[in-house]
Amino acid sequence: MPKHYLFLLAAIVSEVIGTTALNASHQFTKLVPSVIVVIGYGLSFYFLSHTLKVMPVGIVYAIWSGLGIVLITLIGLVAFGQKIDLPALLGMALILAGVLVINVFSKTVTH
Repeated sequence: MPKHYLFLLAAIVSEVIGTTALNASHQFTKLVPSVIVVIGYGLSFYFLSHTLKVMPVGIVYAIWSGLGIVLITLIGLVAFGQKIDLPALLGMALILAGVLVINVFSKTVTH
């Protein structure tokens, strides 16, 4: 796997950790989750910046945000007991399909 994809994966994981901690921070009233939010988002943007050296910002952002949406929804479902309905599932399937189309067919993605 090319290094820029590893940076992108690290950015996605860091963002998902930060967003999960954001929910646990209770509007930044709990110290430890609040610190994790800042570190998670900081690392996410750091890793994202390395990906942007090789890939176009629109493509990177589509992959980063799309996979982040799906992962954070799954965490909300499992960890926080949040419900998801059929339209939301279909929408996320379309997001994943879009990420797949970008990675498989787009000539703007550097492999």
